[in-house]
Amino acid sequence: KALDDFILTGKTYSSNTDESSAGNGSIMRLAPIPMYYCKEPEEALKYAALSSKTTHAHSLCLDACRYMAGIIIGLLNGESKETVLSSMYSPVENYFTNEPLCDAMKEVACGSFKTKKPPEIKGTGFVVESLEAALWAFYHTDNFRDGALKAVNLGDDADTTGAVYGQIAGAIYDIPQEWIKIIFKKKE
Repeated sequence: KALDDFILTGKTYSSNTDESSAGNGSIMRLAPIPMYYCKEPEEALKYAALSSKTTHAHSLCLDACRYMAGIIIGLLNGESKETVLSSMYSPVENYFTNEPLCDAMKEVACGSFKTKKPPEIKGTGFVVESLEAALWAFYHTDNFRDGALKAVNLGDDADTTGAVYGQIAGAIYDIPQEWIKIIFKKKE
C-alpha cells in the first residue's frame, strides 16, 4: 500500500494513521537504524520513527520504534539488560519526558512485559502486543536460544515476534552456532 501510494503521489511517508494500520512491520525491520546510529542516540530515535513512517505512520508504531531503538542502542553501548528494561529507559536523558510516548507504549515502557503472562502476552500483528511479547521473552530468559523459542512459541504472528526478539537479543547474546550453521543460502 505504501509503495502504491508513493507511485501515485510521490510522497515518501505513509499518510495512513488509522489505528487499524498500527501493525508490527516497522519494528520487525528496525535494527539497522539503531546499529548505524548507536553512537548518536538522539539521531537514532529520530530516524527510527521516520523509518516507520514510510509504511506505518500511526503514532503507536512511531513510538514502538523509538522505544525499541533505545533498548538496542543501550545494549550495543554496553548497558545491562536490567538497565535497558528499567521503567521508561532511554539512552537519551529525559527523552520520553520531552517526547512522550502514547499511553499504550508507555505501559510497555513501564514494564508491562515483566508481570503479564500468556495468554495476556500475545505475539500478534498489533505493534504494541508484538513488542511487548518480544520483550517478555527477552526479560524471562538469559540466552538467545531460550528467548527465541519462548517468543515464537507464543504462536499467532510467530515469525515477526521472533524477528523483533532477535533484534533485541542479538544486541547482547550470541546466536547459537548450530543455528547459524544451518541457515539456508548462508553464503548469500
